[in-house]
Amino acid sequence: MRDQHFSELRLDRIGRNFGEQAALSGLSLTIRGGEFIALLGPSGCGKSTALNCLAGLLPLSSGSIWLDDRRIDGLPPEQRGFGMVFQNYALFPHMTVRDNIAFGLKMRKTPKAEMGPRLDEVMRLVRLEDQAGKLPAQLSGGQQQRVAIARAIVYEPPLVLMDEPLSNLDAQLRLAMRIEIRRLHQSLNLTTIYVTHDQEEALSMADRLVVLRDGLVQQIGTPDEVYAQPANRYVAGFMGYRNMLTFDVESTSSGNAVLAGEGVRLTGRTFGSLETKRAVAAIRPEDIIVEGPPPNRVDVTVDVVEYHGREILVGARMPGGESLYFRTEKRLAQGDKATVSVPAERVLVYPSDAPAAPQEAAL
Repeated sequence: MRDQHFSELRLDRIGRNFGEQAALSGLSLTIRGGEFIALLGPSGCGKSTALNCLAGLLPLSSGSIWLDDRRIDGLPPEQRGFGMVFQNYALFPHMTVRDNIAFGLKMRKTPKAEMGPRLDEVMRLVRLEDQAGKLPAQLSGGQQQRVAIARAIVYEPPLVLMDEPLSNLDAQLRLAMRIEIRRLHQSLNLTTIYVTHDQEEALSMADRLVVLRDGLVQQIGTPDEVYAQPANRYVAGFMGYRNMLTFDVESTSSGNAVLAGEGVRLTGRTFGSLETKRAVAAIRPEDIIVEGPPPNRVDVTVDVVEYHGREILVGARMPGGESLYFRTEKRLAQGDKATVSVPAERVLVYPSDAPAAPQEAAL
C-alpha cells in the first residue's frame, strides 16, 4: 500500500455548538502525515464531536479544516475520503468478511483487476485470510473489529478516524487489539486520529495526546509530557494523580513550593502561578514509598487495603484526616501505622482554585 499523500492536517480554531451549548470550542491542532493522535477525555468532553466534525458528519459552527493547502470543512464526508472505524463495528450482517471489506472499493468503482490484489493484501495485514467467507455473526469481537479496520484502510485513505474502537471488547482482547492497531499504523504509514477515554490506551498508542475538558483543550503533548508534566490540576487528576491534597502555601522559590498542614510538610514542583494562600499537591499512588527517605515524610493510619497480586493498594489517613492512596509490596492491614514519603520531584503543586478532574477519571 502506498504512502499517505498529505504533509499536514490543520484544525484552525474549530468549534461546534448544539443550540446555545458549545460541545467543542476553538480547537487548534496541526497533525503531521503519519502521526498517531489520541483525543482523550471523559464522556461529554467533546472528543467524538471533534472526530465527527473532521469526518464531515457534523458541520462546524466556527473555524476551518485544511488538508495541506486545501480547505475541506465544506466538503461532504464522501469527498473527504477519510476512513472511519466506529465503536459498534457497523458491519453489514448479510455480507461476508471479504464483501464487507470490499464495500468501500466498490462504492469508489475500483477496477476489479485492482480490487482483488488490494483485498488480498489488507486481509493478510489484519490476519483474516481464513475468515474471508464467514458472516460477521460467526466472528469473535476482535475479528469483527479487524474487519472494520480493514474496511477503513483498504482504499488507502489519507486519514483514519477511530471512535472508541475497543470499548466493546474485554480487557485481554483490548490489549491485543491495541498492539494490532499500532502495528497497522506503523506498517502502512497511516495518519490516525483516535478517540478514547482510557488513559492507558492513549499513552501506549499515540505519538501525541490532546486532553479535552468541556470542549476545551487542556493540554497537547507527547505521552511522556502529559504523564509526567500535566499542564494543570485537571489533567493531573485525569492522568492518575489520585492524591489531591490541599494545604497552606508556606513558601515558594524557583519553581518549587513548600506546603504545610497538620503533621505534614511537602516540597514539590509548581505548575501555574501560586497567588493564593492554599495550593493542591498532586501525587501518584505509585510514587509514594513506605518507610522511604526524607523529605516529604508523613505518618499515616491504614483504613483499607485492596489486594492487587504482587502489590496492594492502600487507602490511609493522614494526621489531619486527609485520605492518602499508595501502592506497596509490603503487607499492611487495617489499623496499621506506617511512615511514607515521596520524592520532591514527584509532587506537583497547582493553584487550589483550578478545576479538578472528575473523580471517576482517577486511576
